[in-house]
Amino acid sequence: MSQPETHTFQAEIQQVLDIVIHSLYTDREVFVRELVSNAADACEKLRFLQAGGTTPIHQPELAPGIQIHADADAGTLTISDSGIGMTRDELVANLGTIAHSGTRAFLKAVADGQKNDTRLIGQFGVGFYSAFMVARKVTVQTRSHIPSEPAWTWSSEGAGGYSIDAAADDIPRGTRIILDLKEETKEFAAKNRIETIVRRYSNFVSFPIDIDGSRLNTVQALWTKNKSEVTEAEYSEFYQFIGHDSEAPLYRLHFTADGPISIQSLLFVPAQNFETLGLTRVDSEVNLHCRKVLIEPKAKNLFPDWLRFLKGVVDCEDLPLNVSRERMQDSALLRRLNRTLTSRFLKFLNEEAGRDADTYDRFFNQYHRCLKEGILSDHEHQEALAKLMRFESSKTESGKRASLADYVSRLDPDQKEIFYIVAPNRDAALSSPYFEVFNARNIEVLFLSDPTDEFVLDRIREFDGKKIVAAEKAELEVPTPESKPSDLTEEQSAQLAGWLKATLGDAVDNVRVSRRLATSPALAVERDNYVTSSMRRTLKQLHRDRTDADPVTPDFDINPRHPLLARLEEMRHQDPDLAAKAAAQLFDNARMAAGILEDTRPMLGRLNELLEQVLTRR
Repeated sequence: MSQPETHTFQAEIQQVLDIVIHSLYTDREVFVRELVSNAADACEKLRFLQAGGTTPIHQPELAPGIQIHADADAGTLTISDSGIGMTRDELVANLGTIAHSGTRAFLKAVADGQKNDTRLIGQFGVGFYSAFMVARKVTVQTRSHIPSEPAWTWSSEGAGGYSIDAAADDIPRGTRIILDLKEETKEFAAKNRIETIVRRYSNFVSFPIDIDGSRLNTVQALWTKNKSEVTEAEYSEFYQFIGHDSEAPLYRLHFTADGPISIQSLLFVPAQNFETLGLTRVDSEVNLHCRKVLIEPKAKNLFPDWLRFLKGVVDCEDLPLNVSRERMQDSALLRRLNRTLTSRFLKFLNEEAGRDADTYDRFFNQYHRCLKEGILSDHEHQEALAKLMRFESSKTESGKRASLADYVSRLDPDQKEIFYIVAPNRDAALSSPYFEVFNARNIEVLFLSDPTDEFVLDRIREFDGKKIVAAEKAELEVPTPESKPSDLTEEQSAQLAGWLKATLGDAVDNVRVSRRLATSPALAVERDNYVTSSMRRTLKQLHRDRTDADPVTPDFDINPRHPLLARLEEMRHQDPDLAAKAAAQLFDNARMAAGILEDTRPMLGRLNELLEQVLTRR
């Protein structure tokens, strides 16, 4: 019987092992993922040779697969595959490469902070050596697919080097790795512990994985298949498995992209937005895989945060990983991946919105705040997100929404702007004095009821070449109606405006005779061309602790055709004190309607005085 070949590691090898064991991995359980991934690679190589049909294969009837045996009594874990196997020279090359002259280069790369270079993977056998995180001794038994090659045994306790010997038994084709676990890592000899790890990281490996005779990976990696090959029942089973949701999803996107990055993806939109159910902010549940092996569960930065409601899988073969496969390191590639995935999903939503408006409406009800968050925070995708916005308008039925594209499609050729009104509900918008001129001229106006809507449109600013303008900032006039005897003349209107300015003083900037009012007596309009009254109101709510905000000094527009103004013009000559109180009340009414009345107490006191005067008159 031949003596085992004994190899002593160079001094640097212990350094490498120390780095692998103590620095490159944040969780010891990933050694299972690494060894199962290596086994799957060996099975894939065998399948490739078998597909060629020209290479003789030892034990061709032995199907490629992975077997795991956990022996709690013995404190061992065995991971076997019936893949391609190794010859003696391949055993030295694959498991002994770490002892080659490249070791110094590896250590230098680590010292220079370059340990995340993707070339380190495999080149130094780091994935395999992760076994030494948990094992005091590692034994490898292997038999090559080449019929004439014998079986070999490789063993090592890490620091002392390794030995290679002819296998005592004629083992089957493939590779068997036996881990004699350390005392403090005996947990990995428990069957249920290994089952949990395999299901977490390796559940979608293409080859069967059995543990003590029980199949572990029963759910297929559907994202790697053509859509035509997958049934609805399979999609449903997969979603329930990965989404932990018994309710069918609203949307499913199954796509493959070959350039500029190779991507296979299967994404789902849950029917319910869990954030709106009173739960805390959700985290992304899209898992990142590389060749069906889990790299990062609930991957961060794979999608922008405003798409955190998505669930599913993204598999990218082009990922540069650090040597532990635990995170992506190329931030430029990550940005490209994020951009590609996000753009594709937004394109899908836009297509679905055009194909099935009712389903999209259900989606928008659930996730509109996430999309609006995207517009406010993500300039790159703002244009695509703008197409997905929906609002009620004066031309839609109550409860129905229209897109900005719908609005533009209904425009007269000479209309260059998209108008909106902020109001708590549709009835309030329809009765708003700002709406009167649009109603009179049959111009469509969007009705915004969500507090963030105005900020969203302010961020978009323009759609399809049309500027987006608040109704209160519009420079429009109602069609000139027939004059009535009660209407104020131009001279009377001008004199009343001058008196109002003198009476109201610094509380008002300008008093103007308006041509945009039809049924309301007056209107308060902020002079700021960019901040509307509703926007100011929202900002004030966000900064309640601020006491140094400047008071709003609006313009005051009056309607010379309204009977109230005609009566005020008469009263200012007959009873100046009462007229002054009425003027102040009229101004406060307009400011209240605009949402810019800071303190209502003076108005209420004055109103009571007016009521008393009216009720005590004989």
